[in-house]
Amino acid sequence: MTIEHNFSFETKLLHNEHKYDPTNGAVSVPIQHASTFHQHSVDEFGKYDYGRSANPTREAFETVIANLEEGTNGYAFSSGMAAISTAFLLLSQGDHVVITEDVYGGTYRMVTEVLSRFGIEHTFVDMTDLTAVKQAIRPNTKVFYVETPSNPLLKVTDIRAISDIAKSVGALTFVDNTFLTPALQKPLLLGADVVLHSATKFLSGHSDVVAGAIVVNDSDLAKQIGFLQNSFGAVLGVQDAWLVLRGIKTLSVRMNFSIKSALQIANFLQNHPSVKKVYYPGLTDHPQYEIQKEQSEGAGAVLSFELESEEAVKQFVELTEIPVFAVSLGAVESILSYPAKMSHAAMPIEQRLKRGISQSLLRLSVGLEHPDDIIKDFSVALETIAAKNQGEIVR
Repeated sequence: MTIEHNFSFETKLLHNEHKYDPTNGAVSVPIQHASTFHQHSVDEFGKYDYGRSANPTREAFETVIANLEEGTNGYAFSSGMAAISTAFLLLSQGDHVVITEDVYGGTYRMVTEVLSRFGIEHTFVDMTDLTAVKQAIRPNTKVFYVETPSNPLLKVTDIRAISDIAKSVGALTFVDNTFLTPALQKPLLLGADVVLHSATKFLSGHSDVVAGAIVVNDSDLAKQIGFLQNSFGAVLGVQDAWLVLRGIKTLSVRMNFSIKSALQIANFLQNHPSVKKVYYPGLTDHPQYEIQKEQSEGAGAVLSFELESEEAVKQFVELTEIPVFAVSLGAVESILSYPAKMSHAAMPIEQRLKRGISQSLLRLSVGLEHPDDIIKDFSVALETIAAKNQGEIVR
């Protein structure tokens, strides 16, 4: 089918080459369960031969995410970490990675405990400090790994600046775009080489699938990633591919609503006396507020905040009623998580504290509930904690 490619992003979420099945008009991508495909001759194989190498349903998602990121090729994986791990397979023994210091715990674990076993070196650095980034470069630096906004402190890295630095030394720039998605940020247009996603999060949006994706816009990189996807084999199953395709159709409306709510909640928390600090790039006093505005269409729906103590965190979690207390983010329901024991449990405590990931830090992924309800829920919890602590002081 012929599709107009100058549509807005919102329209492209729904109207693309997979808007209906050309064989029967069904307005849903068919789920093709076949693990193997009949070939008509010894000398002439069709496009599909084995499910690990290619599958029509998975390919539909890969095409859609590539289009939305304005890349040339997309690749779908069984999880975000499968995508990240496969991208790291572009490296060889003796190579060096410069990586965001407060990176997702699973990525930290992969770099420090797996890649290091194969002779791949790394340096963690505050990517907001370009001088520090340049000082971390070695003759064998091959990748700059960016997570922006970072997890969980929501630091914002200047993607274009890092990409320019990487190109100057012949290295690649990887950007984890999970928090913002192509609805808000398109790293490839800012000079990045490889875009990574945990599609489990905002792309899917419903806490019902685990998936990952890679997008590139270079033919040589595309061949390499395609080869690695087939070789490593951590591909996305067809049912999961279909679920992500279904979820992605509402990406814009979900993100737009959640961003507005996140800003409202961040402002409430910032002005509450029981909250020590709020991390959210949509706040005007965020150190990288201007960079965030320049390179994206919004600040996203994830924020973090610090309470007075670890005990206050425990009480807060017990008292709040609306958010689910769980790992993950990016869903229709708000998710409250505790980085120290959830997303960053793989990071030793001394490393967490060194990065500012304290024992009193909570991360909130804002969903589709009315923000006033969340604010009321949080307000009651914080006031209850304050009253209890005041009573203990009086006694």
